[in-house]
Amino acid sequence: MSHLRAGLRLRAILSFIAVFAALASAPLSAQDLASLETRTTVKKLDNGLTILISERHEAPVFSFYTHVDAGSVQDPLGQTGMAHMFEHMAFKGTDKVGTTDYPAEKAALAKVEVAYAALQAERRKRVGREDAKVKSLEKDWKDAIAAADKFVKRGEFDEIINRNGGTGVNASTNLDETVYFYSLPSNRFELWAYLESERFLHPVLREFYKERDVVQEERRLRTDSSPIGRMIEQMLEASFVAHGYHRPTVGWVSDLKSFSATDAEQFFQTYYVPSNMTIALVGDIYPAEAMPILEKYFSRLPARPKPLDITTDEPKQITERTVVMTDRSQPFYAEGYHVPDFRDKDDAVYDAITDLLSNGRTSRLYRTLVRDKQISVGTAGFSGFPGDKYPHLFLLYAFTAPGHTTTEVRDAIRAEIERLKTTDITDEELAMVKVRSKAALVRSLGDNEGLAGALAKSQARYGDWREYFAQVDRLDKVTKADIRRVANATFTAGNRTVGIIETAKPAEKAKAANGGAQ
Repeated sequence: MSHLRAGLRLRAILSFIAVFAALASAPLSAQDLASLETRTTVKKLDNGLTILISERHEAPVFSFYTHVDAGSVQDPLGQTGMAHMFEHMAFKGTDKVGTTDYPAEKAALAKVEVAYAALQAERRKRVGREDAKVKSLEKDWKDAIAAADKFVKRGEFDEIINRNGGTGVNASTNLDETVYFYSLPSNRFELWAYLESERFLHPVLREFYKERDVVQEERRLRTDSSPIGRMIEQMLEASFVAHGYHRPTVGWVSDLKSFSATDAEQFFQTYYVPSNMTIALVGDIYPAEAMPILEKYFSRLPARPKPLDITTDEPKQITERTVVMTDRSQPFYAEGYHVPDFRDKDDAVYDAITDLLSNGRTSRLYRTLVRDKQISVGTAGFSGFPGDKYPHLFLLYAFTAPGHTTTEVRDAIRAEIERLKTTDITDEELAMVKVRSKAALVRSLGDNEGLAGALAKSQARYGDWREYFAQVDRLDKVTKADIRRVANATFTAGNRTVGIIETAKPAEKAKAANGGAQ
């Protein structure tokens, strides 16, 4: 009977692979690289801005993706959170949008910066600081803000987009980059070109200090009030002692309370330069008609050199590091291993291991920890944490199920890692990994926004958008021996950083309320 079940299971797996492969390959015949090449145009303007247009005329709409090659790793010393802060400010408008009287507003904003500089100079005195003077200067600063606020037309930038049929207006900052995106009807293309170029040609940092307060609240919600958020922040601090991946994207509290609009202007002038930006457009756009419009508006951005990508290399980790936090929270376990950046020859191998461990209910971690042992309610293992532009971590984690411990999930995770190191994966598993990678590629191309993001990021990272498709080819060449070799080289004790949340006992609640990290 067991042989019969095994045979049925094998036939089911093979049948599923065949069906999945058919489903994955069918769209690829229409969306293959050669086809996309005939519909994609790339042009670098004289000022260094790279523009991609990919034609899709099925519907009269288009999506765009503006990629700025600067994220939290580029935050200046004492200004963590600046890349994210400027992302917020990019929606505040320009000298023409968001104001009732820009000349008067400009003068008022200048007074805000003068008042803030005076306040900060007094605050930062280590000797001779006068509290009464600080209070007086703080009042002057707040009065200046109130005077500047009188000229603000709040939300006008977003309102114009929404009024013209825009959808999905959003942006995102991570440690590696900042991106802006939304969609519009194609007959509003020139309006988009005007708005998108204007916000990088004439940005106005209005309501800066109010928005800085908003970001501080965002930090409280994401990190300070979140046990997982606090744990991950501590774990990254332990994992990266030198490289900028230890910086929180949302910023440290002291920095969020101190940097200025003048600082943000300097960050903008350094990183928001055409040579450091890539824009991809996908949809109902004809390059012959669109390129003159794009050149008309975006060529106005002044040419400046691309900023040097200078970071401190993380020294090789030689001993295990552990962070334990007690909190009134569900127990949580994580461990991270240092791996190379996205350009490494084995990057596709890490992608294969990610899929094997974490892709769906058939993945190894889910089957072992959640389905079979029932010691976890959720688990995963993946490369690219907290970014992948620079050498990063392969992270594995698990939320413990009620009645179980972090020690149990740790042992189960490490047993799966050991299995990767000592035993070849099956032919069926390797085939599924490759099929799923192709299916994922197809899904990512299914909408204009997804394709625009993929094209822009690949063009910015590699200098060639075609590399997005080459990722699948590289994964297709991964062997079972590659997986064992990379697992043995990577998943070692000396290369490991562990993060644990243990549920606080009643006597420890007061301590947990104060953070509890050890």
